[in-house]
Parts: sequence; structure tokens; C-alpha cells
Amino acid sequence: MATFIISLCAILMLTTVSGLACRKLQLPEVIGQILVGIICGPALLNVLHMSDSLSLFSDLGIIILMFLGGVGCDLQLLKKYSKAAIIIACMGVVFPVAVMGGVSLLFGFKPIPAAFIGVVFSATSVSISVAVLKEAGLLDSREGVSILGAAVADDVIGVILLSVMSTLVNTGNVDVMGLGLILLKQVLFFVAAVVVIVWVAPALMTLAGVLKAPSGIAVMAVIICLAMAWASNLAGLSYAVGAFFAGIAVSNSDYAEEADRCIEPVGDTLFVPVFFVGIGLNTTAVDDSRMIVFIAIMTVLGVVTKVVGCGLGGRMAG
Repeated sequence: MATFIISLCAILMLTTVSGLACRKLQLPEVIGQILVGIICGPALLNVLHMSDSLSLFSDLGIIILMFLGGVGCDLQLLKKYSKAAIIIACMGVVFPVAVMGGVSLLFGFKPIPAAFIGVVFSATSVSISVAVLKEAGLLDSREGVSILGAAVADDVIGVILLSVMSTLVNTGNVDVMGLGLILLKQVLFFVAAVVVIVWVAPALMTLAGVLKAPSGIAVMAVIICLAMAWASNLAGLSYAVGAFFAGIAVSNSDYAEEADRCIEPVGDTLFVPVFFVGIGLNTTAVDDSRMIVFIAIMTVLGVVTKVVGCGLGGRMAG
């Protein structure tokens, strides 16, 4: 416990300093938080390590971040640009899979592992998108909702593709029954999410407002958030997807501003920085020169294929 407390103190102190530096350089604070983890973690100085307690804080961090992202997202705009988001997501998957898979083949990987690498690079970090858009005040812009919608759609596509690739790597065959079960779970989750957004969450938030319990609005919002994060994980999706839809559900009530005002300081002060530092702490050092070249090339191509793929998708969607 003592180690966890001192690690948490160090993380909060370092992310405060890195946040100040990033603001001076006009960069998103999330970059500084990830760099803190890389510099202080196993990759470089090796003075901070990811413990079970920090991992728990990290999981809560992404749940709270995505919830706040959903609360700040305009539901009507999200519906309006849902078609654009799906097109952007599909193009943002096709380009990385094709290019990164092809480059992996050139580096000597066999076809199935190369395809697996391509699929991994097709994934989008919706949490980083939310953090950057939130800081820039663009969550409820046309571009912001298109990006968030595409990131969520990308998460769904990624789960399906990774399930296919995992069974191919392990067995050499595609588990059609298993894939069908995954799709069924996801469909059921999204049907349930619509019910929660339209009816359940507004009713629960109204009930919390009527009862006028101390912090009742915030507590009810957190209950909805955690329940939907759990449900999305049960459906094979990330906690982030469920938390994001929970935020949208709360934003569809009359108490969205109060919930956001109560929860945001706790998340931004304690949990969210630990999540982004955790990304850096999970980075490990590489001493194989050939692998370093591979990582450098794949990093550049990872950016280029997402920008080109999603950019073309955005243009196709108007």
C-alpha cells in the first residue's frame, strides 16, 4: 500500500509538471502524461512500475474519461454524422491492414502473423482522441463527433477482426460459431444501449434529482457509467465503449451539466492521468536493432495510413 501511495504521488506531481510544459509548447497534456510513463517506467529509468492498484486506477481512468467524453458529445450531431463515422472507420481499417500487413511480410513475418499485425494497427485509441478533443473544446464539433463515432465503430470492427485473427493464429481455422456469438453479443449490447439512452438513463437521473440526496446526481451518473462499462466488456467490447454510451445516455437527461461538473474534477485530478501514464509504463525497451528499425517504420506508417485512410473516408462522406 505504501508503494502504491508514493507511486501515485509521484505520478500526480510529474503529470502536473508535464502538463505545464505541454501547455507552454501548445501540445495536448496527454502527450506529457504518456512520456512520463515511458521515461520513468521500464523502457528508460525503471523507477515506476505498473502495480495491480495502479492498473485498477488506470481502468477507472479510461472509464471516467470516456464517460465525460460522452456527456460532452452532442447526441443530435452524433446521429447526423453516424454514416460519415462508419465510412471513416472502415477506410481507417482497410489502409492500415493492407499496408502494415504488407510491410510485415517484407520484414520476414509469415502471412497470418503479418495479417495479425495489420489488424492490430487498424485499432484506434478512442481514449486519446477524447482527451485531445476535450482539451481543445471540440467534442461537440462536426469533426469531433465524426472522429468519436469513427473510433467507436473502429473498436467494434477491431474486436471482430481480432477474434478472426486469434482463432486463425491458434487453430488455423475461423470459428464461425464463436464469431457469430460475438456479433450477437455486440448487437444485444447496442440494442440495450439505445434503450438506456432513450428511456432508462433519463428516468434514473430524474429520480435522483427528485430524491435530492447528497451528491445523488453524480452517484447515479457513476452507477450508469460503471454498469454500461461492465455490460460492454461482457459483450466483448472495451470498457471505453460502454462508458462513452453511458455518457451519451446521461447527456440525454436534464442533469448532464451537474453530473459533468461533479465527476470531471475527480477524473482529471486522480484517475485519468494514471491511465495515460500507465500506457507509458507498459512500454518496454528494445535492444534489437532490426526490431527498432521495424518499430520506427511501422510508427511512421501507422500515422500515415490512419491520416490517409480516415482522411479519404472523411472526403467520401462529405
